[in-house]
Amino acid sequence: MTTSIRDKQIAALKQMLNLNSPEYKDNGSEPVWKVLIYDRRGQDILSPLIPIKELRECGVTLHLSIHSERDPIPDVAAIYFCMPDQDNLDRIAQDFQNNVYEKYYLNFISAICRQKLEDLASSALQTENVSHVHKIYDQYLNFISLEDELFILSNQNAQSVSYYALNRADAKDTDVEVMMDDTVDGLYSVFVTLGTLPIIRSARGNAAEMVAEKLDKKLRENLRDTRNSLFSSENSGIYNFQRPLLVVLDRNIDMATPLHHTWTYQALVHDVLKLNLNRVTVAQEQKKPKTFDLDPKDSFWTTHKGSPFPTVAESIQSELEHLKNSEEEVKQLKESMGLDGESDVALAMMSDNTAKLTSAVNSLPQLLEKKRLIDMHTDLATSILSVIKSRRLDLLFEFEEKVMSQASLDKQILDIINDTEAGTAEDKMRLFIIYYIYTHSITDSDTDMYSSALEKQGCDLSPLKYIKRWKMFSNITSTSNQYGGGTKSVNMFEKLLSHTSSFVMEGVKNLVVKRHTFPVTRIVDELLENKQSSGTSDEFRYFDPKQLRSSDGFKSKNNFSEVIVFIVGGGNYIEYQNLLEYVRNKTVSPGVPQLRIVYGSTVVNNAPEFLEQLSLLGQELH
Repeated sequence: MTTSIRDKQIAALKQMLNLNSPEYKDNGSEPVWKVLIYDRRGQDILSPLIPIKELRECGVTLHLSIHSERDPIPDVAAIYFCMPDQDNLDRIAQDFQNNVYEKYYLNFISAICRQKLEDLASSALQTENVSHVHKIYDQYLNFISLEDELFILSNQNAQSVSYYALNRADAKDTDVEVMMDDTVDGLYSVFVTLGTLPIIRSARGNAAEMVAEKLDKKLRENLRDTRNSLFSSENSGIYNFQRPLLVVLDRNIDMATPLHHTWTYQALVHDVLKLNLNRVTVAQEQKKPKTFDLDPKDSFWTTHKGSPFPTVAESIQSELEHLKNSEEEVKQLKESMGLDGESDVALAMMSDNTAKLTSAVNSLPQLLEKKRLIDMHTDLATSILSVIKSRRLDLLFEFEEKVMSQASLDKQILDIINDTEAGTAEDKMRLFIIYYIYTHSITDSDTDMYSSALEKQGCDLSPLKYIKRWKMFSNITSTSNQYGGGTKSVNMFEKLLSHTSSFVMEGVKNLVVKRHTFPVTRIVDELLENKQSSGTSDEFRYFDPKQLRSSDGFKSKNNFSEVIVFIVGGGNYIEYQNLLEYVRNKTVSPGVPQLRIVYGSTVVNNAPEFLEQLSLLGQELH
């Protein structure tokens, strides 16, 4: 089993926390106690990967922001984990000046340039701290791993690389250049961490092509520098067959999916609740909001995050029943041992039931942890369910699926727009944009009629203005039958309608999602299968950093076992789940390794965030 990008990033971080020695193993000796200092980017990278408990195990007694007020702590080693930007370097120089720590281990998330390194050296020299600076490392960890198959490049500064920032009217060439360089720096870190050189495919004539060209150039430069090459094991070419395919795509290839009302658990959590860096916040009436961590170690989450919501509700119900039975067993065991009665009887029964009791006691921590996780999923599902009911998300999802799969519609879109119970103004706008993108025969007079109906429902029409322009300039004649799929409604909720059930699903359709393929998944499939007939292969440029000269002419005959799909301008959980489903359903020939797909993007947006960006772009079109 190949090590995932998330595991490799965790290993690199733990090595850094162990003062850049191979990872600390528990051999009875105490770890070296130290202080961790990070900037906002460092915090974003660390928080989904290393919980505070594990920081303690690595010997970190205190973790602080680099720009916070920090008191001097003599006789302690300090690990800095930050970007090599001027603000951070000035603050490090200030720490030298104030003799804040005994030993400095400086770890830069991205490579520090020669000039900045010299400035840092001179400030260490002036403050007589040269002997205190023990190590300086370029870590190449400038990306955020959210799951084994999912990474993003930005979180707290997501606006700087958003779809809006890339497409806004007043974006200067220099701004776009900086955005592209940041994106390339992140992708470069991904491949240094993986230790592999990709073969790159990218669409022509957009930001994705710019990223692919720059990344290819950066990888080539590193390969040429044989003394400092970060891919030295690759130079021999022995690992050629293990090289991944990197597919770089622009958000503009598919504008409907990011606005789609979804029906799978993880994408619903992201759409209707606040999911950020695997942490979700659930608002509660007249109470403080609850925060939950969605941990990849949580087996229920990993099993069901891609499942349709009704299936999740059913599974929670059966897990609750299972827990109830386990609790009953422990209770009966206590009664049978007389632990609730006379102590003499208890002693007499003890020899027979000791083994049973030991087993029950040993399984108690797992039982309690399982109960905590199921309670958490019950809270999440209950919150999602109330939103589904109040906004009729099942109705919107079903209609959009039919539109996207070009199926015949049993309802008029005008009826849904005018239905006051079907979604918020934002939901109606999302629904109509999807309808507008996928309906080729729509006339200007129809659009005006729909627009006035949307306005009456309180919709902001700015996003539609931008989408009209986008549709005019985009070649989207190919959207017909790209999608395939749809839904069928099945009444499977009888089980859930008992009064003891936590979920009263009455009035919510159980939509069983048929298999379908979103545009991103379709493109990946065509590139993998080398389907020349569709023309996709010719529309996509080809880069191989290991070839002496850059050439589009050579087409790879590789059977790739790993594909990294990267979206410039923002990704979403809907596409991510669709790619994972594609891998699960792909038939594998005997002897060929199972395909693995990793999904990455500059940022991960939910539909309200993406709609807001479209609104800002629409407001610029006057």
